[in-house]
Amino acid sequence: MSIEVKNLTKIFGNFKAIDNINLKVETGELVALLGPSGSGKTTLLRIIAGLETADEGNILFSGEDARERKTKDRNVGFVFQHYALFRHMTVFDNIAFGLRVKPKKIRPSEDHIGRRVRELLKLVQLEWVEKRYPWQLSGGQRQRIALARALAVEPKVLLLDEPFGSLDAQVRKELRQWLRRFHDDLHITSLFVTHDQEEALEVADKIVVMNSGKIEQIGTPEEVYHKPASVFVLNFLGNVNLFHSRTEAATISSKAAKLYVRPHQLGVSRLPVDGNSVKVVLTFINPAGSSVKMDAKSSDGNVFQVEISQEEYKALKLIKNDEVFLTPKNITYSEYEI
Repeated sequence: MSIEVKNLTKIFGNFKAIDNINLKVETGELVALLGPSGSGKTTLLRIIAGLETADEGNILFSGEDARERKTKDRNVGFVFQHYALFRHMTVFDNIAFGLRVKPKKIRPSEDHIGRRVRELLKLVQLEWVEKRYPWQLSGGQRQRIALARALAVEPKVLLLDEPFGSLDAQVRKELRQWLRRFHDDLHITSLFVTHDQEEALEVADKIVVMNSGKIEQIGTPEEVYHKPASVFVLNFLGNVNLFHSRTEAATISSKAAKLYVRPHQLGVSRLPVDGNSVKVVLTFINPAGSSVKMDAKSSDGNVFQVEISQEEYKALKLIKNDEVFLTPKNITYSEYEI
């Protein structure tokens, strides 16, 4: 099922949480709503689910108006950050809950429910926990059970609100890789809210970057990272260095430029390469990991973050307090002053 958001606005008191947003999610896509706290991403997700009502605009499911549909009639599965599992129910009963509360005339038999629950437990690779209670599971296991419960009613759309936000870093990384594989198997239209840039870049087919109730950019992970539409997107999606330069133009003899360069796009050398090379002192070196991360400072007080390969690091024989030159190899984003 496709989802289309048209001219959507939501106001809480004097605060405009959603400001005239337009968005199209194609059938089977996995889309990340990415942005800082207060950017409107969770409000947008809740409006799509029917848990909030918009003040203006519309939501279309496969081209059909969803404004008058109640949450239970939208065929949407919702996974919350803190699982929202029933502590007094077993894992089996938690997953079965949505099926058992269906109206009697469409409620499946207990045999059917049992088969469906065990299919889902197998799908989330937790067949052996069906008789346990949520408090007996790890955080990662509880989140997978919450996902199975959302899928029990066979929704056409899956909505996840910061699904891994309450988990530790290692479990979060394992689960997001699992979610990507899981989605590739099911191909269910999915939107997930996150403020974790790495999570969005790794998992999503498409990223919607939000800020102050508006959409800053929509694109693939590669597009939003390498071709940011604004300085906000550039800064939000990772560390960036600012260089001041001057460029020659055919119509204007010279104009000031701000060049934004990511740490891995900086070349390090013992001698200047060109007019954009900046002399710095290395103030910090962290050689642990697949690449070497360094901090550097210029004589005018500007601080730069640099990332180079282990091979470059060893070839240059760098140590703390070395004087070197930094030169942009590529420019992620630029602004010009006429």
